[in-house]
Amino acid sequence: MSPPLKLVRRGLHDTTEILAAELALALPGTDMPRWTELEWRLATAAAVAHGISPLLCRFSTWQRPAWRRFLVEQRGHVAQRHERIATLLQHIDAAARTAGLPLMALKGAALHALGLYAPGDRPMADIDLLVDEVHADATAGLLASLGYEASFAQWKHRVFKPAGVVPVTGLGEHRDTPVNIELHTRIHERLPVATVDITAQVRSHEAPPGINAYPSMGALMSHLLLHAAGNICGRSLRLIHLNDIALLASRMAPADWEPLWEADAPWWALPPLGLVARYYQGAVPKAVLARLERDCPPLLRAFARRQTLTSLSCSNLWLNALPGLEWSRSPGDAVRYLKNRLRPTQESVKERADMVRTQAWLQGQDWVTLGHRRRLLTWLTRPVPRMDTLYVVRKALEHGAPLTI
Repeated sequence: MSPPLKLVRRGLHDTTEILAAELALALPGTDMPRWTELEWRLATAAAVAHGISPLLCRFSTWQRPAWRRFLVEQRGHVAQRHERIATLLQHIDAAARTAGLPLMALKGAALHALGLYAPGDRPMADIDLLVDEVHADATAGLLASLGYEASFAQWKHRVFKPAGVVPVTGLGEHRDTPVNIELHTRIHERLPVATVDITAQVRSHEAPPGINAYPSMGALMSHLLLHAAGNICGRSLRLIHLNDIALLASRMAPADWEPLWEADAPWWALPPLGLVARYYQGAVPKAVLARLERDCPPLLRAFARRQTLTSLSCSNLWLNALPGLEWSRSPGDAVRYLKNRLRPTQESVKERADMVRTQAWLQGQDWVTLGHRRRLLTWLTRPVPRMDTLYVVRKALEHGAPLTI
């Protein structure tokens, strides 16, 4: 018997916020919560959804046997998968050098290269690579030579998957999960309809063939903040995103933040950095926050002050009918956004079809195959749970001994 969704919603909220405090404080001796069996299962779901199980294995002192066993297993899977990813990056680097192709390894790979995470600390869903547009097809050919095939393409990137490999389903990370590769020619996000592009700030100029690093820590921070902003806009933020930013911020001197302002004012950076400052106290310089406050539009600034990790992530069980509307910078942007919600573009329809075809958590779900009008009507008449959240909750409830409700 499945628990009522209202109970799941409340449990996800409570466990997510407690786990965030446990990880961000990283202080030994924190009292173990007096959770019910259902809440412990939902805590595992939240830890998986936010990508923090391996880090909790290091920092959480709660000695509940099933909890410790789950965290240790997750860290082991992530460590083994990290070895596969590191080896694959070496092969890509060698092949790119031979082919004369300059590439950049983005986000998680870059954070590992800086030593901010030890192997096994941080899950990586895939490898993100940035390549100049003129080298995109040649790089796709390079990936094909390494056993990869095109899966789908969207406005943001092209996705490649290992040929003939079957996805692994289950709760959390698994060492045998295929390592997909996302190939980017731009670093940009739609917030929510206007595109913010920071490619010029992020790309290494005159980079040699092979895999290159970001030109500076400020460039990496700009990318992490824009990526987090896009996830906040879409209500898909993860705690690991905040942890990435907090760790990098701890390495940065005042001058290292300047690349944020190299082009247009980073009006989008305050919401993610403000959340980092809220959960990781002392991680962000007050002068940086004050400067970003001046850049941020008033509506978005007010929105950012009252949001929590749960409200901006999949830990909020209910779908939001208008996610990201508060990021509109003009009435015109808001109107375009509403039009797109009422009548999706052909590009949006194709993206949805690609998601249904390639994502395990969407397989067999009636909601995702309903017509757009039916979905709108449902949104107006009752709360609709998120499919990604329900998937991980179901896997958590199935994990271990049967749960009695």
